[in-house]
Amino acid sequence: MRPNFAKAATVAIIMVGSVGISGCATKGYVQREIATVNQRIDGIDGRVRTVEGTSGQALTQAQAAAGQAQQNAQRIDQINGRVDGLDQQMQQQAQRQQRRPRG
Repeated sequence: MRPNFAKAATVAIIMVGSVGISGCATKGYVQREIATVNQRIDGIDGRVRTVEGTSGQALTQAQAAAGQAQQNAQRIDQINGRVDGLDQQMQQQAQRQQRRPRG
């Protein structure tokens, strides 16, 4: 039974050693990797804030333009009503002149 025990002990030592050699990441390595990721995140965060600011300005300008367009449409509707009224008056005058006897 001694040879089996020796083989088992050898296998166990090799397994423990291989796990120890492959090892886990050191604290310093993890901190360096996280620092790199954090720098990327900070860069992206800055760009996102810039885009948010630009899109907010664009939204404000678009809303102002929409309000101005609505006001312009109302003024055009008023002017169209006036033009239609004047057109009717001109047509009525033209009809009256045609009815009058020339003398």
